[in-house]
Amino acid sequence: MPWVIKPVDFKDERQVGAFLQLLDMYARDPMGGGEGLTEQVKARLAAELPNAGGIHLIAWLDDQAVGLLNAFMGYSTFKARALINVHDIAVDPDYRGQGVGQALLAELESIARARACCKLTLEVLSGNTKARKSYERFGFEDYALDPQMGVACFMQKWL
Repeated sequence: MPWVIKPVDFKDERQVGAFLQLLDMYARDPMGGGEGLTEQVKARLAAELPNAGGIHLIAWLDDQAVGLLNAFMGYSTFKARALINVHDIAVDPDYRGQGVGQALLAELESIARARACCKLTLEVLSGNTKARKSYERFGFEDYALDPQMGVACFMQKWL
């Protein structure tokens, strides 16, 4: 594939701009909530993410940023090993269905294996069938410990 996947260099204004543009695009999408990022949030992200212990990747096609992945470290108490949770994955609509998301996930998997993580996790909206199919193609499946107990549900409580 022609995609080049690179970690975001938060000291490079051009990369930060591309990162924020892609994340804002995702936030404006119905699958991202339908509201753009405020200028205050953008400023905080640029300042705080470099020290938040995350993994931030951009997919580049030549000089154009076409995809983004944000992930954060976690820990599996059942395996006593680190894990990585995909928090955001977004692809420019003009490049969807061309393997950008798969390339971002493959790079993240390489990072996870290098760090001896036991698994990757992510959340996906039940109505986002295209993304879900992409994740399943990559090897993700519903989380279940005992199939008789059902699959895990992602929940939240705003503070």
